[in-house]
Amino acid sequence: MGYKKSPDYRQSFPFLSDLDWIQTSNLLSRNQMRYSVAPRGLFCGCKYKDKCVTCKSKRGLNLKIMPLKKYIRDIQDFPKPGIGFKDITPLLSNPIARQETLELLLSTLKDKQINKVIGVESRGFFFGILLAEALNVGFIPVRKPKKLPYETISATYDLEYGTDTLEIHIDAIEKGDRVLIHDDVLATGGTAKAVCELVERLGGEIVQCNFLMELTFLHGRDKLGDNEIFAAMTY
Repeated sequence: MGYKKSPDYRQSFPFLSDLDWIQTSNLLSRNQMRYSVAPRGLFCGCKYKDKCVTCKSKRGLNLKIMPLKKYIRDIQDFPKPGIGFKDITPLLSNPIARQETLELLLSTLKDKQINKVIGVESRGFFFGILLAEALNVGFIPVRKPKKLPYETISATYDLEYGTDTLEIHIDAIEKGDRVLIHDDVLATGGTAKAVCELVERLGGEIVQCNFLMELTFLHGRDKLGDNEIFAAMTY
């Protein structure tokens, strides 16, 4: 009695190198069936998570996050005497820390049905555009006066000494758009409140106010009403 020859699955993946195929076969032979027969770097639930498309799509809250605060540098008396500045450039320059931060910022956004991501000038642009790319949605810059070329609306907010203003293009948000607002830090809350006002005036729905850091001792979240707030790090 004859037998049916096992199919040569390797023919389905001609782009695999010999080493890739051996490694994939070994994984399957150890009954690690959570891995897929696919090119190396596309496995899920695995040690390849930095490159794994499937793992990145999970966005679970159980992510094991590295100690990100060690990549935040404190600068005293900047930009003026008496101010303690949180410098995020060491985090931006480290690709692993940067990726871990992005994963954490995304971790609470599963099934939020976001249409647009706002990045607030200027440090909100760094992860704002990365969030938009990861979510496959549009990115909107909110900027200081006279920086945007098209017609804008503006909102003014209080500073410790005086006021400041933010602007957004009038066509950046359509009525009913679900908007994620991202900035680097939630401090006194004035900036975030102004951005929320801009979104609401254009008819958008605020899904979440999303930050790299929250300085909890400044009670900025008190100005944001019932809007959902998430910060990757708190101080």
